Amino acid sequence: MSEYVFKLPDLGEGTVESEIAEWFIKVGDQVAEEDIVGTMMTDKAAVELSSPVSGTVIKLAGEPGDIVAVGAALVVYETDATATADAGAVPAATPTAAPGSNGSDGAPAAAAAAAPAEESDTKRTRVITSPAVRRRAKEAGIDLAVVPGTGPGGRVTRKDFEAFVEQAGMPAPVVAEPASRGETKEIKVIGLRRIIAERLATATREIPHFTYVEEIDVTELESLRKHLNDKNPDKSERLTLLPFLGLALIHALRDFPQCNTTYDKDRNILIQHGPVHLGIATQTPDGLRVPVVHHAESLSLDKLGHEIRRISEAARNNRITKNELSGSTITITSLGRLGGIVSTPIINMPEVGIIGVNRAVERPVVMDGQVTVRLMMNLSSSFDHRFVDGYDAAAMIQRIKEMLEHPATIFLP
Repeated sequence: MSEYVFKLPDLGEGTVESEIAEWFIKVGDQVAEEDIVGTMMTDKAAVELSSPVSGTVIKLAGEPGDIVAVGAALVVYETDATATADAGAVPAATPTAAPGSNGSDGAPAAAAAAAPAEESDTKRTRVITSPAVRRRAKEAGIDLAVVPGTGPGGRVTRKDFEAFVEQAGMPAPVVAEPASRGETKEIKVIGLRRIIAERLATATREIPHFTYVEEIDVTELESLRKHLNDKNPDKSERLTLLPFLGLALIHALRDFPQCNTTYDKDRNILIQHGPVHLGIATQTPDGLRVPVVHHAESLSLDKLGHEIRRISEAARNNRITKNELSGSTITITSLGRLGGIVSTPIINMPEVGIIGVNRAVERPVVMDGQVTVRLMMNLSSSFDHRFVDGYDAAAMIQRIKEMLEHPATIFLP
């Protein structure tokens, strides 16, 4: 018998330490080579680590939420033979981009499936999926190897898992009930939630937010949207208000380039971007993420609508790539049907502006001296007051308002 020390490998992009997000093993477990042992969380991604050897677990580095330095012992095994492999070698891993990953500082984040490692017939098949699906399968006692995967490289998606459970006639995995009234429960802030909390705290602490709210009459815009959708036989490609807002924002940024800017605080430099890389804040089961439509300025209304739908759905289903979660230059955020009257969106560092969409509702308004019912919607937008003056922020939103209220102008060159 001998001991084998599996050291935390370099997970890329200069990472010097990583947080334990979840263990799939415990002390005393028999682990086979290539078994997934746990998930580590960096500022950029959640990475599943596989065991480099077979053996019995005799020691783990810590509990979920603990920080482990690169090169430090992560798992200690008792093995039958003397291990000759490098204990610090990088194992097969599946990275999942974290919310807020946006180049240097991050925008909010989803899963980038790694290609399955080539394995011989004698080796155990390694199932590619997200940590959330793996956890649900473990709770339900389901072997993921028998679940057909439809994602890239045979990845088992959330929908694949739920369809398998339904077809097998098995009860859905039990979700823990919230603490009943009168009980006190401590919840450790770890993983994706910790990253979200840290980034939001940093943004509110470092950025002097200037929030500007404008009321917009979207009656004509909604009429155009419905007309275009009625003419489109493909119901899956129905337009929402977001691509119209995206086009209007792209046009407005030509006259207000200071709003299509990111701030490199390490070099104290503003980077004014020519292309518009449009972030779309998306609520997912794992938290808020911001997938990005790169070069949105080059897309037509239909193509922009398609890309917004595609990346949002990919983020929700953990099929988004790391590249699609980085590089945004300005973000649109919407609470959809929960949009309310007004909100105070927090800027997605290192950007300097964010456009918040509130709910559209019919309200009585005065037009030409007469009271009439119009579909009204508020835009609640925040800007970094260090670099965007209040006048310029208001003027840009006014420009967007003008285009949305007269939607034909959105399509003018």
